Amino acid sequence: MIISDINHTHSGVSDRSPVQKQHQTADCGHIKPDTGSAEEEAAVQESVMEPPEDREGRSFVEVINEKYSPENFPYRRGPGMGVVVVPTAGLQGSPMKDRLNLPSVLVLNGCGISKAGDQAEIAAFCAHVIELDLSHNNLQDWQEISKIVSSIPNLEFLNLSSNPLAGTTLEPQCAEAFSRVRRLVLNNTQISWDTVMLLTQNIPELEELFLCLNEYSSVSASSVACPTLRLLHITDNSLHDWAEVGKFGSMFPSLDTLIMANNNLASIQDNKDILARLFPNLRRINLNNSGLNRWEDIEKLNFFPKLEEVRLQGIPLLQPYTKAERRNLMIAQLPSVSHLNGSVVTDSEREDAERFFIRHYLDCPEKELPFRYHSLITKYGKLEPLAEIDLRPRCRAQVEVHCEEKVEQLCIRLDQTVAELKKQLKTVVQLSTNSMRLYYIDKDSAFGPEELKYNNRALHSYSIQDGGEILVVPKTK
Repeated sequence: MIISDINHTHSGVSDRSPVQKQHQTADCGHIKPDTGSAEEEAAVQESVMEPPEDREGRSFVEVINEKYSPENFPYRRGPGMGVVVVPTAGLQGSPMKDRLNLPSVLVLNGCGISKAGDQAEIAAFCAHVIELDLSHNNLQDWQEISKIVSSIPNLEFLNLSSNPLAGTTLEPQCAEAFSRVRRLVLNNTQISWDTVMLLTQNIPELEELFLCLNEYSSVSASSVACPTLRLLHITDNSLHDWAEVGKFGSMFPSLDTLIMANNNLASIQDNKDILARLFPNLRRINLNNSGLNRWEDIEKLNFFPKLEEVRLQGIPLLQPYTKAERRNLMIAQLPSVSHLNGSVVTDSEREDAERFFIRHYLDCPEKELPFRYHSLITKYGKLEPLAEIDLRPRCRAQVEVHCEEKVEQLCIRLDQTVAELKKQLKTVVQLSTNSMRLYYIDKDSAFGPEELKYNNRALHSYSIQDGGEILVVPKTK
């Protein structure tokens, strides 16, 4: 699968687009096949052409003639390494070479292509091509694009991302040229929604559609459904009203994956019956960085009959919680979801999350309890709060200091050393640090006094507790 502009930050529920199976990485001046020996690899690297400085007004024919000529792209044997296509008779005077070594996957991104060139030549050399990347070119006339597409009879994948197609008009007769395409990428083209609908109506077996970065804030419903579309990737737009999202359900009844991260979607407004009717086959949804801020919206995800995989990172609702709390609360709210934010939900993790959920709402007023709480109480019963155990090391202790007949109550820091404690005791017992020996007496211990003989040792290592005694004995000369 070729890829240029499909690799989007939030592409796919798994954050990778389902079409990201790259066979080649290339631009117009460089191509790196994905198989072959190191020597063959080096030969290709040495023979690639330098991209021309002036690419404006270049045709598709000129670019493939230049890029895939035997001098720039030597024929290599082996699966996927391309085929030799010799032009048929009748192309007298053609600017094409005697033969071109064209692979079935053409990567022509960023080549300055603005027009098709001779259609007969495209047909002669591209009959076997199945995937075509024309992203980041200068195509702004649908008629020129249709000339290219209509001349490639086996084309299944087409990437037109980042071509300046805003405000351009697609005529119905031109739209028919796209009828064999199954995966269509139109990211960052700013094409109108009417143009999108015209394309879907003329592509009877369209399976995947990419419409990222097109500034859509609303969409119009189509009277003609596209029953074959399984994946809609529409991240980084401006969709905020769920009513617009609901239109996807009626337009694409077989939709399996809906990826709409980075849209400021405020809430999910439809009820259970409407969601089940609009999205009967939806298994994956990506709502990362949307504006969802109510638990009711998360509960509504349970109304999608087949939903299994969910991505819900970066939403306002979850900001007050820790990472662990977010995952536990989400898992407990979504009992049918098997993958959350790209990770499998195991049976043991689900049980822990559901128990956490019950305890999280133990002190919540009855009228504010979520619906899910009651079903989990039925499953586990009412749980007692977990005992809170402070595992942090103690930093202070209240002790009695005994020196001959004198007794003083003193709060000492346990992170200080024995030498530092002696300095603290100087004014209490009226002895110099060199004149005192210290002993710790634990009243609950049967082992008797323990001398604090090592000046550099921290007090907490002696397990000093509240209520203990520090015995100060003057040294004898």
